[in-house]
Amino acid sequence: MSIRTEKVASEIQKALARPLSDFASENAAGFVTVTHVRMSPDLRVARVYLSIFGGKIPPAQAMIVLETRTKDIRRQMVSKIRLRFAPELRFYLDDTLDMMNRVDELLKKIPPKSDQSDNESEHSDVEL
Repeated sequence: MSIRTEKVASEIQKALARPLSDFASENAAGFVTVTHVRMSPDLRVARVYLSIFGGKIPPAQAMIVLETRTKDIRRQMVSKIRLRFAPELRFYLDDTLDMMNRVDELLKKIPPKSDQSDNESEHSDVEL
């Protein structure tokens, strides 16, 4: 990304914090956090990655409800930042944390390597 797209993405991330927090409290969605925003090169489309935790409704259902409120959230975002064009918002569920937890669980299932077998193989070549 260019410096301009990174700056715009950062401003959009900040501007979306409050509307998404309001959305979460209104819909019992728990905590909604904007983890990352990626802009198209022409700044017309913003891909917004969200993490959703601790809600009474599942994250997938919260995303469905969020899609119906996209126009309102976009309007609130535009009132906070000044751009020539208001970018189209596309929301995605960020599952990076879930993936990290899964990898961590898989790594914990791997049995530790036995040190005794390593020591025996090192000393087997040595004559006494």
